[in-house]
Amino acid sequence: MTQAPDGRLVWNHSTHLPGLIPILEKLIEQPGIGTVTPGVIAQVRAHSPELRIKVSVPLRGGFKLIARKGKTVQEVFVLTELDQVHLEAAVAKAMQAVA
Repeated sequence: MTQAPDGRLVWNHSTHLPGLIPILEKLIEQPGIGTVTPGVIAQVRAHSPELRIKVSVPLRGGFKLIARKGKTVQEVFVLTELDQVHLEAAVAKAMQAVA
């Protein structure tokens, strides 16, 4: 029997950046990732032609990520035991798995 991943994805908004949810589903499969919660969506001036996710600031128990596509940005909160370098690697691996 396969073991369930420790991470979980919280669905508390009805809208998300296009392509973000499959990446977050892959991210919660990574070891050391706990709860992943997509947050507020906002419009920005700069244009990002493809989806980008970067680790922004540390929080108590995790980090805030910033996901950008087009002129839209969305915060993503990740509770994790990983440090910033390992979380960046986990995000890159999740993005690569979806691509």
